[in-house]
Amino acid sequence: MAEYSDREHFIPVRMSDLVELLSKDSRLSSQEREEFRQFCRLVAAVWHFEYHEKLQQLKDAYAPLDPDSETKPLQPLDAEQRAQRIQEVFEKFDQLMKSANFKRLGKEDIYEAMKQLPSDWGIATEADLDLFEELRAYARGDVVGERTRRVWWKFFRLETLKLPLHSRLVLIAKLRKHKRFSEIDTNAVYLKVFKDIPKSDIEMLLPGTRVRLSQLDRAMIVYPLVTGVGLILFKIVSQVLERGPAALVAGVGALASWTVALALAGYGYRSYSSYQVKKQTYNLRLTRSLYFLTLASNTAGIMRLLDEAEEQECRETVLAYFYLWKYAPPEGWTAEQLDDYVEMDLEAKLKLKVDFEIDDALEKLERLGIVVQSDSKYRAVPIQTALEKIDYRWDNYFQYNQA
Repeated sequence: MAEYSDREHFIPVRMSDLVELLSKDSRLSSQEREEFRQFCRLVAAVWHFEYHEKLQQLKDAYAPLDPDSETKPLQPLDAEQRAQRIQEVFEKFDQLMKSANFKRLGKEDIYEAMKQLPSDWGIATEADLDLFEELRAYARGDVVGERTRRVWWKFFRLETLKLPLHSRLVLIAKLRKHKRFSEIDTNAVYLKVFKDIPKSDIEMLLPGTRVRLSQLDRAMIVYPLVTGVGLILFKIVSQVLERGPAALVAGVGALASWTVALALAGYGYRSYSSYQVKKQTYNLRLTRSLYFLTLASNTAGIMRLLDEAEEQECRETVLAYFYLWKYAPPEGWTAEQLDDYVEMDLEAKLKLKVDFEIDDALEKLERLGIVVQSDSKYRAVPIQTALEKIDYRWDNYFQYNQA
């Protein structure tokens, strides 16, 4: 069984496209092609039903913690119940992310990202991880992406740069009470799903981050005040040099005058105004960046991720059964042989380099009863038998009709 450090379990092909691809295989007769399509429909129906149950459980657990909820709970949670519910949500969400083939990032990964300079498309920010009671980050799709930019020192010519990205990044967080969150419900749990995030820009996605001004920005803000004070001092020194020590007393008196005080206040206001404008400009850039990078939030994010996990279950089931059914020899294949063949054929047909999650795929076939294990080898049951077994499972989810 091949193991790769540069591949992921996620199979980036829509279920309907995968079924269409496999159905065109030359080893299938016209009858087998139709039976296989029915098999895929039944597999999708079974996993959809079971994931609907998971969705309901996760929605029920998350409901009192959802900041977007419009419904009123019949019985509000007390402090102890809320703490238990928060723990339950994080545990269930962790299981969901594993099913959707996300990798959980450790705190060291977040700290490492915070140390890096932001990309040309990110915003320099300052984050404080002490603002979180719980913060978890999950990533999928460790890829190298392309971005375009124009810079003045190259006469604004368009250039393309490559940079490491997470094609999907998910954050789930419980915030502490803090003055930065005066208008935010810190009793809630916040969930965000993002796309195409440069690895060095994770910091800007965290709640409670502050925009960090560059040294040049700070210099431009302080410049009016420093210039104003410098001009006033220059005038006083010039008078001292021209008129002697007596002018120093006059100069000190001038500093205390209302005219000079108003001038200093004016220079100070210009610096403060420049700071506010610059800060608002960066905040607007941050808002625009997140607008185009955000895929879903809170309950909508849970539903999106569950749908992705469900599709991944279907892909793994269909691929494992198909290759055992049509490509394995009569005695069957070992898990390692099946794993290698699926990965090889996906790369040959779709140019996809994936690390097929063979143990999970075989476990699903065993749950459906459509694979037979003998010694260390696996054989797929005939397609008609597979259809009967899955249909029986579907028919018996509810057993109220005893006729």
